[in-house]
Amino acid sequence: MGAEAAGCEARFDSGRVCLDLVAVVPERAGTLGRWLAEAGLLPPGTPLDAVTAHWVQPFLELGACVASLVHAHIEGRADDIALARLNAFAAGAAPPAVRAVRAADGGLVRAPLARPECAGLLAAVARDAVELLTDPVARSGLRRCEGDGCRRVYVDTSRGRRRRWCSSEMCGNRERVARHRRRAALART
Repeated sequence: MGAEAAGCEARFDSGRVCLDLVAVVPERAGTLGRWLAEAGLLPPGTPLDAVTAHWVQPFLELGACVASLVHAHIEGRADDIALARLNAFAAGAAPPAVRAVRAADGGLVRAPLARPECAGLLAAVARDAVELLTDPVARSGLRRCEGDGCRRVYVDTSRGRRRRWCSSEMCGNRERVARHRRRAALART
């Protein structure tokens, strides 16, 4: 699915949770559970024991579906099969309900009202993709990272819509280092 296949940690710099799912390959329940928590789909402190191996395949399918639709949009084509699948995911159960509870310091924090369900979390990510793909402004900002070997897609919200990389710190830095090395090699010859 994405550049994270080699086991890199999840990053959340695409601008949308559905695109962040496309970039990560949650092949194990533990990886998926951590991603769901880090993505903000589960309140901090939610026990991740509800996330089982049975959750992995539907999330992989949703990620592939979103990737197919996003790439189809960027390439100016349609993918009606992926669209039907996305709509089926989005029609799933309601996302997990949350409540406010007092933390140890007395402040309010989010906590799950009930044990998280796979269908509700899938629906939350699918609905984010529906919002992205049906919002003309957000959709027009979809870009592929120009980083060497990077397959990430992101929403370009930069001022001049000239963002080139999914992350200036990662792919942008790699490009700047490569450019510097090329110039240094030319200077030595």
